[in-house]
Amino acid sequence: MIGHPDRVALHDEIHARPRQPVATPQRISHIALLRPGRGEPAPAVDPLATLREIAGQAAPAAGDDHFFADFGTFRLKRERHGEFDGYTVYCEGGDPLAPFARPAIDALPDGWLDTLPGSLIAAVHVAVLPVHEMPEDPAGAAAVFGETELSGASIADGAACAYTDFRLDERGYTRVLVVDRSLSPAHAGRIVQRLIEVEVYRMMAMLAFPLARASAAELDRVEASLGTLVGRLESAPVEEEPELLREVSRLAGTVERIAASVGFRFGAARAYHALVRRRGAELRQQRLPGLQTPTAFLERRFDPAMAFCESVGRRIETVAGRVARASALLRTRVEIERERHNQALLAAMNRRARLQLQLQQTVEGLSVAAITYYAAGIAGYLFKAMKSLGWRVDPELATGLSVVPIAIAVALGVRHIREGIRRRLGS
Repeated sequence: MIGHPDRVALHDEIHARPRQPVATPQRISHIALLRPGRGEPAPAVDPLATLREIAGQAAPAAGDDHFFADFGTFRLKRERHGEFDGYTVYCEGGDPLAPFARPAIDALPDGWLDTLPGSLIAAVHVAVLPVHEMPEDPAGAAAVFGETELSGASIADGAACAYTDFRLDERGYTRVLVVDRSLSPAHAGRIVQRLIEVEVYRMMAMLAFPLARASAAELDRVEASLGTLVGRLESAPVEEEPELLREVSRLAGTVERIAASVGFRFGAARAYHALVRRRGAELRQQRLPGLQTPTAFLERRFDPAMAFCESVGRRIETVAGRVARASALLRTRVEIERERHNQALLAAMNRRARLQLQLQQTVEGLSVAAITYYAAGIAGYLFKAMKSLGWRVDPELATGLSVVPIAIAVALGVRHIREGIRRRLGS
């Protein structure tokens, strides 16, 4: 039995990104970096290799999609995804009075973050604190975040509470406070991972929003031009058809360019949006008095942005269909006009053919008369010669009498030649 060459890799994919257990209290920081695009310089040395060299550890394997190491004062995890790389820092302990005063990201060596390739798209601090050190009521959690609109919920079937304001702090990080009621380290690790993924996938999905707004503005101009063009189709003279064809081709090219530029991003946004909704459902949230759940907050703020992207995607398809129909109408008009022109050309050719036939018949009649005239002249010379030889012939009378049979013979000969030509053309 021959095994598939990718069987082991495909099987191990479900274990490729294990969640790290989180023992309360814990500080976690996560950053997501979009990979450098084409043409952008990539680091000559993997930053993780530099970090492990500083700590006296072996360098990570090249091309490894998952990396985790314990550096003593902190633990670091890197995960490579399709479009971005995620770095998570774990540190033990936490201050109940100021949970985000010393985030885990500060445990990294100075300047190391600046060596990471790519651009920052998402950053989040998570503080996991035990319930006996934190006020469990929403008012106590609100004091941690300050005067902001707070969202919170009881999660994991009441095993914990999570609070966030979905705002960036002065360093550009969102903050999530998790109050541990009865979480095991493994369960807490899954909860923290889901909360981080909600933030990261939300930001990845939002990358489509600026493109959607720019595309919507460009579609407005395309639709205005398309409306003007369709209006001209009804009354534009034939001379303007080449200009109309150029305009409809330009509009079709513009719509195709828009579709090509946003197609991948909109498809990715749909996938990330689905992941956000799935991760939110996996948190198993229950409302807390006076607070809006994080999922409800996203449904009110985040979902409309995604709905706008979806509407722009459908609008691109609609405009493309309208341009195609306008192009079909214009082609139909051009073909009808071409058929009319061809019919007029054929009618003119038929008229010319009839005129040529009439002219040919006239020429044939003249040719019969001319040939008869010359043949009668030749016959006259013959009759004169016969008289000179002593024959009793009146040349003038004989010539006059020979005109009729000569004309009949010439006419029959021309007719025979014409019929022969027709037979040859017919075969």
